[in-house]
Amino acid sequence: MSKPLYLGIATSTGDGRAGGQARSDDGLLDITLAIPKEMGGPGGATNPEQLFAAGWASCFHSALKAVAAQRKTRVADSAVVAEVQVHATPEGGFSLSAALHVELSGVDQATADELVEAAHAICPYSNATRGNIPVTVDATVA
Repeated sequence: MSKPLYLGIATSTGDGRAGGQARSDDGLLDITLAIPKEMGGPGGATNPEQLFAAGWASCFHSALKAVAAQRKTRVADSAVVAEVQVHATPEGGFSLSAALHVELSGVDQATADELVEAAHAICPYSNATRGNIPVTVDATVA
């Protein structure tokens, strides 16, 4: 593996996702976590799946912009919506699945599909999850 370009460090304390804290080493991220109401918790705070979705959406969006710039393709507007789902497993554990919905304007559908496929090939989150969890990716031209 190559030398890292960046090292992100965060620490979870307290009761983890059940009312614990998550804090980055630089203090820029400092949040309380809560189990969502849909999973029997109190809600009222963020959770690891929302954080993962936000990170992936942002990273994928950057990959999309990089691919478009590399191909000299002008995209008028774009957004990435990441959905991260938690599933119960038969063994009593949990698993994840995800969907990435990319909205683009200023390009045709074929170009949008090509850009999204290329972004999915270079995005670190996409590469980390590929083959590990079910992931769907789609593009909509607005």
